[in-house]
Amino acid sequence: MDTSPRSPKPAPAPIITVAVVEDDVSIREVLVSWLRRADGFACVGEYPDAESAIAGLPSVKPHLALVDINLPGRDGVECVKTLKPQLPETQFVMLTVYENSNYIFGALLSGATGYLLKHTPREELLTALREVHAGGSQMSSLIARKVVQALQPLKPKSTAIDQLSKRENEVLSLLAKGYMYKEISDKLGINLTTVNSYIRRIYEKLHVQSRGQAVAVYADLVGKKE
Repeated sequence: MDTSPRSPKPAPAPIITVAVVEDDVSIREVLVSWLRRADGFACVGEYPDAESAIAGLPSVKPHLALVDINLPGRDGVECVKTLKPQLPETQFVMLTVYENSNYIFGALLSGATGYLLKHTPREELLTALREVHAGGSQMSSLIARKVVQALQPLKPKSTAIDQLSKRENEVLSLLAKGYMYKEISDKLGINLTTVNSYIRRIYEKLHVQSRGQAVAVYADLVGKKE
């Protein structure tokens, strides 16, 4: 009889729950199919318009929501603006046919984390969703600049950064360098819950609603100091 100790089986990776808000039936069906067949993902809702998403998403509380910008009636920006206060832990990723900077940065100001083009291949889309769930953000430099320009009139940001503690500045600096939440946890020797607490306080002090906005503000201020 083999009595040698056996190493424990690794715990299964947590499932990333995703909802899809898309009025085009064919696109919605493809996205839902991709999510249902992908390891580590679960599609927990599909909605054809903002109204049904606003009614249904608060009870589902997905980790991520893919939201079409050009929804009929209330558009995707209004959808996110309404839902983000109710679902602060949900990461909203906008879906767009092309990179319309005005629509996209409006969505980011409303609390979206980033955006994906609708023709993004399956594996690239799934990888992007994993990165967003891990603390990443999908945003081009052009969109980041527009976010900074839009946020500047709201508050003198040179004093906002000064309000951050030393540790909060360290966390924000690592966010700006592209580190994921788990990587920040490992690098600073703190647990993920503590990282999330620091990030929430950073958002509050900078008066922003997402990683993309916080990083854009940080990049703007660092550039001015150099």
